[in-house]
Amino acid sequence: MTIISYPELQGVPLLSDYSVRVRTLGGQWHTLQTFEALVDMHQVRKASMAAFDMDGTAEIEIAWNGGSIDSAVIRPLSCGISFEHKDNTLRFLLDKPCKLSIEVNGDRFGNLHLFANPIEQDAPRPDDPDVLLVKPGIHRTEHLLRPLTTPVEGGSEPRILYFLPGMHYIEETLLRIPSGKTVYIAGGAAVAGSMVCDHVENVAIRGRGILYLAGFHRFSAFRGVRILFSSNIEVEGITTLNPPHYSIYIGKSEHIRIRNFKSFSCRGWSDGIDMMSSCGIDIDDVFLRTSDDCIAIYGSRWDYYGDTRGVTVRNSTFWADVAHPLMIGTHGDHRRGGDTIENIRFENLDILEHHEPQENYQGAMAINAGDLNTVRNVTYDNIRVEHFELGRLFDIRVVWNKDYNPVPGNRIENIVLRNIEYNGQGANPSRIYGYSGERPVAGVTIRNLRVNGEAVLDASHPSLDINEHALQVIFE
Repeated sequence: MTIISYPELQGVPLLSDYSVRVRTLGGQWHTLQTFEALVDMHQVRKASMAAFDMDGTAEIEIAWNGGSIDSAVIRPLSCGISFEHKDNTLRFLLDKPCKLSIEVNGDRFGNLHLFANPIEQDAPRPDDPDVLLVKPGIHRTEHLLRPLTTPVEGGSEPRILYFLPGMHYIEETLLRIPSGKTVYIAGGAAVAGSMVCDHVENVAIRGRGILYLAGFHRFSAFRGVRILFSSNIEVEGITTLNPPHYSIYIGKSEHIRIRNFKSFSCRGWSDGIDMMSSCGIDIDDVFLRTSDDCIAIYGSRWDYYGDTRGVTVRNSTFWADVAHPLMIGTHGDHRRGGDTIENIRFENLDILEHHEPQENYQGAMAINAGDLNTVRNVTYDNIRVEHFELGRLFDIRVVWNKDYNPVPGNRIENIVLRNIEYNGQGANPSRIYGYSGERPVAGVTIRNLRVNGEAVLDASHPSLDINEHALQVIFE
């Protein structure tokens, strides 16, 4: 049994709402730092975030410093974590790594996000001769890091950039990573700036540290990680705090793997992971709390042209304070007849929130095909949706969204919703809408859909709204 906490980090704002300790059973307590994570653009508030690594069984003690605990919940509820509480303290056990929201006295905004990471495997060694060391401390822009492409002493380039504990600022707020390199941000380290993979291959960005972007505007460190025209890129283990725009942005790239990634955002258009015209994306074990779409899958947009294929999102938790947790289809290349977005799979997911007052942007699971796009072969399997504030469970429509689409979409076909469960009140009916007879939704299979414990067995169920241009909607 192992517990690993991280060195104390100076430079990223902390919160004192919670005091968190963790240990192996009967072992020595580790006190965790609790960082400030800004959430919800409707009314920006300060939530807490703490993290550690574990295997075996961990004992957790959380003190809420705001008074007595009258009630508490640990979500996702599917984790089934039982706890005891007395006065202002909660105690519980974890038998495996997981990503949790601890909510005291019904507060979803001043909550504690606790990330129990798995123990790192094959972490780069700072004493490796191919490692470029960045010494502990705060590195501001007047003390710039050596660009990664600049040779170190002896004339050889470092293969790995290793951030030791401390806060580090990158030249022009961007670190452009060449092919074949690994950037390692250790637990207890923070980097103020964006990581950029542009026309490169075989790059890894990993560790247990933080990309801290709360102080930047939209035209400096615009996004947390940018992956552009690149292949074989891995992002693993890091946390992004409050980017001005997307947390991870993928354009015209392929063979991308994202694991154990965590992110928070609170500004307009600050999506989680967005992808345009990209193929072979595997997203596994992530936690995204965003003030726009958590996951967005598009065709062509901006400088990126082509279809999007082969995206898997699994074993993850999504919390959309604004807009959609899961979104497909808005953008494409209508001038060339639209794009195809296909072979998309979402499996074993928890959705903790969906709050969208604009009717046209509702849907915890949304497919809105615009720009002559065809969206097909999409599966949602084993999705658990907890009570959300405002929206719809799913929204499958061929649309003409005049905010973004010069023309409507083409069609949506072969969609499977299997083992979907929603427990909550006040959701608007889920929609399945074709745009016209020539632009239909054709082929939707609904298998084991339950709303508040009740099976949805046919189109007459009050939780559904299906129009005449939705064809071959089958219930099993």
